[in-house]
Amino acid sequence: MTEKKVIHTVCMPHTVSSLVVDFRELGVKEGMTLIVHTSLSSLGWVCGGAEAVIQALMEAVGEEGTLIMPAQSAGNSDPAEWMAPPVPESWWPVIRENMPAFSRETTATRGMGAIAELFRRFPGVVRSNHPMYSFTAWGKNRDYVTENQPLQAGFGETSPLAKIYELDGKILLIGVGHDSNTSLHLSEHAKKDQVYVTKSAALLENGERVWKTYNEIDYDSDCFEKIGNEFERIENYQRMKIGGAVCKLLDQRKVVDFGRKWYAELF
Repeated sequence: MTEKKVIHTVCMPHTVSSLVVDFRELGVKEGMTLIVHTSLSSLGWVCGGAEAVIQALMEAVGEEGTLIMPAQSAGNSDPAEWMAPPVPESWWPVIRENMPAFSRETTATRGMGAIAELFRRFPGVVRSNHPMYSFTAWGKNRDYVTENQPLQAGFGETSPLAKIYELDGKILLIGVGHDSNTSLHLSEHAKKDQVYVTKSAALLENGERVWKTYNEIDYDSDCFEKIGNEFERIENYQRMKIGGAVCKLLDQRKVVDFGRKWYAELF
């Protein structure tokens, strides 16, 4: 969406102060553990753009709260898997040999949106150390949420998603659907018959760059929208429009448990 079109989606611009009021009205509280998935353009015109949204979210949860965003870097992967778009097979060895090792500080997110990409560079934000499935966090429990994320089962029972579950966290969807609801990857671990795939990424081991190959669950978000819609039909959650964005505040434990039951019954 062009900026001109974004301007015409709202009567007045959003500001940090107005967004704090909106988030509080939706149900965001100080001290809350909150994982956020966002579409900046869906809100309409924001004075200060992504920076203002981040400041508003930080103010809404406060220093006693914890703000988390996904920071996935899917580009750091085996080029043989790339489909959108694919690259010539003759390139694969060059990419495997030269892909920069994952860095918490410098590796950019991919497909996470402008807000998540800026958030990872904000003062006080820390990042977990997974080469593909990292998360960023700010606030009271930032270190607990991001420490010791395993290479295998990156969305599993010792991942940042599981830490959010332990902390009785909430999910905030701003202008995005459940296809962006990363917490449902934790639910996938309830499948009885897991499919495993081989993954590869560039990372640092003992200070040296290596091309690391490992086995991982074949995570798949194709069912997320269906699971989320069924959850919304049955369970209580908060929903309101902020500008042009439909925003939803959901209990992460309830969402994950609902997803676990869904996967256990169907898989």
